[in-house]
Order: sequence, then structure tokens, then C-alpha cells
Amino acid sequence: MQRRHLLLPLLLLAALPQSACRKEPIYELDQVDLRPPSPNKDQEKTNEEYAAILHANLFQTALSANDLFELAQCIESIGDKELAREVIISNFMNKPGVIIPSDTVMRADIDAFVQGTYNRFLVRDPSEAERTWFRNMIEADPNVSPELVYFSFALSNEYLYY
Repeated sequence: MQRRHLLLPLLLLAALPQSACRKEPIYELDQVDLRPPSPNKDQEKTNEEYAAILHANLFQTALSANDLFELAQCIESIGDKELAREVIISNFMNKPGVIIPSDTVMRADIDAFVQGTYNRFLVRDPSEAERTWFRNMIEADPNVSPELVYFSFALSNEYLYY
């Protein structure tokens, strides 16, 4: 009789893990980046960095040390930095050798143009909202040119930081 009393609890103990051990289903999740597009850009570029990076973005070549020094002095001598940047961008855009896609190329593949412009100036991919906004703006207004878009990116607040 005693064996019977011991046998029953042992059988129950042995059966318990068998009934309770079921694999839980595993669900896979996609990684989603919840940060804003440029969360780590918190240091402002110096005047020299701004001029050198702008020249590299527009001409795809480095700026000479003398030209870089002169541009930095120009920015510092004009009290309004934004006005000085507008003048520098305008001067760069009017020089020969600027690498800007034609209007036809821009309108032929707007998404590629927007992607390339974001990568070139802001060193990041555009969000879907930014891509859609630019596509709609370019399609709706025939006066939007690649020069105007590049000018806008070079003057943007995000472009001032790295």
C-alpha cells in the first residue's frame, strides 16, 4: 500500500513536465528606427568646414588652402553668416565645373534625384515623407530647378551641423 502511495505522486511528477512543456511560438519583428532622420547632428560646422564641404559637394573636388582661408575670412567679415553663406553658394553655383544634374535628368527620375541629393548634402537617406514632399513639389512646379534644390539644401539648418 505504501508503494502505491509513493508510486502515484511519482507518476504525477513525471507526467507534469511532459504536459507543461510546449514550445511557445516565436514571432519575428522587423527592426524599425524610431529616431529622427538626423538625431546625432549636434555640432555646428566651422566656417572653414562649411566652405570646404560645400565646395566638395558642388564640385566633387577639394578646395585649396588659400581659397578656404579667403572664404572663412569672408564669412567672418560679413556680420550676417546666413547672408555670407548665400553669397558663397551663389558664387559657387555660377562658377564653371559645378556638378549639378540637368533639369531633364532630375525630372526623369525624381526619386533618384531626391535620394542622391540627401546623400550628397545631408549624408543620410530621406524619410518617406521627405521623399514624397519633394516629388510632389518638383512635379507640381516646373520652375523648380536642380540649382534651386541644391541651393536650398546648402542653406538648410541641418546642413550646418554634423
